[in-house]
Amino acid sequence: MRATGRFARRLAAAAAAGALAVAGFAPAEFFVALVASLALLVHLWSREQASARAAALGFAFGLGFFGAGVSWVYVSLARFGGLAPPLAAAATAVFCALLALFPAAVGALQAKVPAAPLARALAVVPGLWALAEALRGWLFTGFPWLSVGHAVPGTPLAGYAPLGGTVAASLAVVCLAGCTWAVAARKGRLGALALAAALLGAGALASRIAWTEPAAAPLRVALLQGNVAQDLKFDPERWPRTVQTYARLAEGTRARLIVLPETALPRFLDTIEPAVIERLAAAARRNGGDLVLGVPVRAPGGRYWNSVVTLGVSPSARYDKVHLVPFGEFAPPGFAWFARALAIPLSDFSRGAADQRPLAAAGERLAVSICYENAFGAEVRAQLPEATLLVNVSNVAWFGDSLAPAQHLQIGRFRALETGRPLLAATNTGITAVVGADGAVLARLPQFREGALEAEIAGRRGQTPYVRTGDAPALAAALALVVLAPWLRRR
Repeated sequence: MRATGRFARRLAAAAAAGALAVAGFAPAEFFVALVASLALLVHLWSREQASARAAALGFAFGLGFFGAGVSWVYVSLARFGGLAPPLAAAATAVFCALLALFPAAVGALQAKVPAAPLARALAVVPGLWALAEALRGWLFTGFPWLSVGHAVPGTPLAGYAPLGGTVAASLAVVCLAGCTWAVAARKGRLGALALAAALLGAGALASRIAWTEPAAAPLRVALLQGNVAQDLKFDPERWPRTVQTYARLAEGTRARLIVLPETALPRFLDTIEPAVIERLAAAARRNGGDLVLGVPVRAPGGRYWNSVVTLGVSPSARYDKVHLVPFGEFAPPGFAWFARALAIPLSDFSRGAADQRPLAAAGERLAVSICYENAFGAEVRAQLPEATLLVNVSNVAWFGDSLAPAQHLQIGRFRALETGRPLLAATNTGITAVVGADGAVLARLPQFREGALEAEIAGRRGQTPYVRTGDAPALAAALALVVLAPWLRRR
């Protein structure tokens, strides 16, 4: 009984550590909390040799981590999706439990690797964690949200983003947590301190390297935030006011590139009055530039896409969203019944072509992503190095006043670091922001406020190491750490 009670306390500590780790992400961005939480998990794992118990500790950590970090899923299901609160709560709990299986698998596997405790903390756990995150970002269309590497913007580890993307950054974060445990537990303290210093120093030095260079003179941009409440967005009576809001904001700027958010005009493009489209296009032409508009587009036969179109002096171009959100934008096989229970307009989009190229607008080449797509580094990378600017249009109003908008912007900051390109993030209710190629937020609008965010930004050319090689080198390094750890023990 006493042993059972001790293990129950360890499970509770793991769950609490997982919840605390969320403070390392936006909006708090208390990076020390993330590292300390992961270090505590490493400590709990170091005291359990049984694979099943280590898995249980990882699962408890995951429940706390995802339960706190993606609680906004409940908001979208219950408040805006029309799902009964008990069913929405149950669906959110099941979703978080499925995500918690990934740290559970790390716990089980690290216990099976015949490595010394120090090698396990500094090599096995970081390697398995990075591999598990990569799998989570791919399996069943992927959900890479809360990958620990996304927390590095603004920290000394930021330099790992352009070197090896999310996988490399996550490796560095978890390895730093292992060093923290080793120092606290007095396991090879000097070596752990030296490794921690090397990790931090290398990341800081890499972040000072200008991997890309300006492609042209700075461009005046304007990002429009209409602040249309989600429960009114698709209300036909709200349509005239929505049109007037965006037209007025577009006509009030002299920017050469004007960007509107995802589904800014919530009607199929072919049903919108031509005078509305012409008014927006005229605003762009008056400035000698172009306007980027989020709008659904349909084709004869019933297929439709979540799209972005350009209007203005350049030839009109279009991007169709490729990576759709399960349940929100398409129903996975066998789950049509659940999708029907949700009151989500336009919830059966078609996927865009995977080989779409950057859009030419205002003298730049735009790598466009729509909302959730910017969480997938490999998909953004597919439009590089041709693109000079990253543009993400979104409607995170689906998640209300939750952690999601700040987390989404932090992911966008990571994409800017990773690619060496500025990011223009235009959202319906916030957070609308301009991000530099170094991941720094240069300007932003407050949430839930109508406005136009204007700034000058220069598109960039060139390739970061990640743009050149993708995830493969970092994945190989993660696998090598796991495979070589037993050899270190024999040595």
